[in-house]
Amino acid sequence: MSPDRPVGDLFRRFRERPAAGRVNGSATGRDAGLAPHPSRDAAPRRGGRGGGEQLNVPPAEFTSYYGRPVLKPPVWRWDVAAYLFTGGLAAGSSLLAAGGQLTGRPALRRAGRVSALAAVGASTYFLVNDLGRPSRFHHMLRVAKVTSPMSVGTWILSVFGPAAGVAAVAEAAPLLPDRGVLGFGRRLLPPAGHAAGVVAAVTAPALATYTGVLLADTAVPSWHEAYPELPAIFAGSALASGAGVGLVAAPGAQAGPARRLAVAGAAMELWGSHRVENRLGLLSEPYTQGTPGKLLRAGRALTAAGVAGALLGRRSRVLSALSGGALIAASVCTRFGIFHGGVASARDPRYTVVPQRERADRRAAGQD
Repeated sequence: MSPDRPVGDLFRRFRERPAAGRVNGSATGRDAGLAPHPSRDAAPRRGGRGGGEQLNVPPAEFTSYYGRPVLKPPVWRWDVAAYLFTGGLAAGSSLLAAGGQLTGRPALRRAGRVSALAAVGASTYFLVNDLGRPSRFHHMLRVAKVTSPMSVGTWILSVFGPAAGVAAVAEAAPLLPDRGVLGFGRRLLPPAGHAAGVVAAVTAPALATYTGVLLADTAVPSWHEAYPELPAIFAGSALASGAGVGLVAAPGAQAGPARRLAVAGAAMELWGSHRVENRLGLLSEPYTQGTPGKLLRAGRALTAAGVAGALLGRRSRVLSALSGGALIAASVCTRFGIFHGGVASARDPRYTVVPQRERADRRAAGQD
């Protein structure tokens, strides 16, 4: 560039060329072969509260970029679905144990406490297996963040687990000798187990429902849109599975609370499942098709059969046990069905794009 032609002079010359072209009738815009601008006759845009111009967007073609979905599907594997089930089973079993404890049914109390400890142990294993290293669970305890379902769930599990463990160990008190150090443990364990059982029962509702909040807090379409129903479904599933433990392990004379728990849990679970499959519109499809649909239908059938058997089999030990097994299996099907339904909705871009456009249309029409 010559020193006698500074940059400012060149810029002014470049800017004056379009104006000179319009005066002289030279080709500009469409006549010069440039890409045409969008039409100014488009429908007015209703951005915010004012007027404006709205760009016409062509109908969506649900494709993905190099085979990738719009959302990144959850990287969680089957062990997370197993974690959902075992956590609910632990919560329901501890509530069952509390019912046996308060009503003087030792067999029901014992079955609930032992099952709660076994289930929370399995739940912790599945969680750590998903995290990859046990230290990651410990690291989450460094922070208590009430706005994070994962952080809250970590603390809930940390409180519930030891309480369930003490309550279950207390069931071994009758096996200890009367004298010596072990005799002292025999006298100490029952009241300690009573207090620990109360703590576990108080924590159980949070343990049963926080996983539903955790799933709804993600961007996965069919999980996020079902945020009112998922906690109710998981709570009902937890109650039903805990009732199943009581029907399997306790004699018929002590299984009354388990039957009532089964009815309450089944009603809550079936109501939530019905809402999820009918309220969400397009986002209900992943819960009704393919593997998730089969699992959820099986869960409903097993729940209905389990409740019917629990009510009709008061005098039959075999029928009560079969009913309890059906309720536990129904909880497995429900948890895995909800899990796989959400994953399926994240893989199909239709479940992300269509609801977004529907919400945009409602806002444009002033309905939201």
